[in-house]
Amino acid sequence: MAASPRRPALGAPPMNEASAAALRRRNEKLQLLGLFLFVALLPAAVRNPYYLHVLTTVALNLILATGLNLLMGYAGQVSLGHAAFYGIGAYASGILTATYGWNAWPAMVAAIAITSAVAWLVGKPTLRLKGHYLAMATLGFGIIVSVVIRQTSGLTGGSAGLPEIPSMTFFGRELTTDMGLHYYYFVWAWACLLTVLFANLVASRSGRALRALHDSELAAETLGIDTAAFKVRAFVISAAYASIAGSLYAHSSMRFLSPTPFGFHTSIALLVMVVLGGQGTLWGPVLGAVAVTFIHESLSAYADYDIVVYGLILMVLMIVMPGGLSRALGSLWALARDRVLSRAEGGDQ
Repeated sequence: MAASPRRPALGAPPMNEASAAALRRRNEKLQLLGLFLFVALLPAAVRNPYYLHVLTTVALNLILATGLNLLMGYAGQVSLGHAAFYGIGAYASGILTATYGWNAWPAMVAAIAITSAVAWLVGKPTLRLKGHYLAMATLGFGIIVSVVIRQTSGLTGGSAGLPEIPSMTFFGRELTTDMGLHYYYFVWAWACLLTVLFANLVASRSGRALRALHDSELAAETLGIDTAAFKVRAFVISAAYASIAGSLYAHSSMRFLSPTPFGFHTSIALLVMVVLGGQGTLWGPVLGAVAVTFIHESLSAYADYDIVVYGLILMVLMIVMPGGLSRALGSLWALARDRVLSRAEGGDQ
């Protein structure tokens, strides 16, 4: 949840903006540490292989949602085809290992490079568009990638899928054994690392430039910010995040790729994760990934209706909680804390 500055003690001078920002960053570090400890200890209580698989899926969705949050929540650019980069990363890594015999690690690096290059080529002209024109352009890109995956059966396997993808190894240990526990820790280690990198990025000068761009592109330009360059950079970084998630998915215990997970439904699910969790917040992708993953699993028997549920969630959220779960929970926490402090100060008097 979004960290809010601590209320100053009775009689203390109010904190300036720099002090509040430093306190907010310290709180975020403590919250991230708490997340890491929770993730590390969770398998002690959850031993069912199915639930471990679901929790691993949460980590993959967290990586995807974090990258999209950078693009939407900070750069202010809408993407309806983000699953395309997820698919490019997955298929690039899968093809290089299953067809050409590469090791999974250099294949992942190559997949990131390929996906980033495609994102740069697509983002350069596309990000000149605004509003629904940009949304439609990214939607078209996602459809093109989905069609290419299905039609190039000699390379991707087409609708039949790409089988026998090698597992990833770490210090000689295969990461799909032991009921998925090893892969759970491996994927969550990536998710935590990328979340820390995201937190550092948005707290840096580049992050402040992206926030200025999100608030007003014209105002950002008057401040000397190269808005076109920053939009493309955010687009490429978000695509690189999606590529990493795609490579991790390709080398999971299933060792099989099909076009289905990389279509329009997944792009909408990622959009819902960011909006539901809270755009432009550190904890938004976490809350959104957890909520949407468990909603998807609950609706697995009604897979044809999940897009309807996502649409209803967006409609209700825009009315009830336009800031997302992260800001809503942060406001409730701040309200409860202020009441406790007020009572404590009243008792001292």
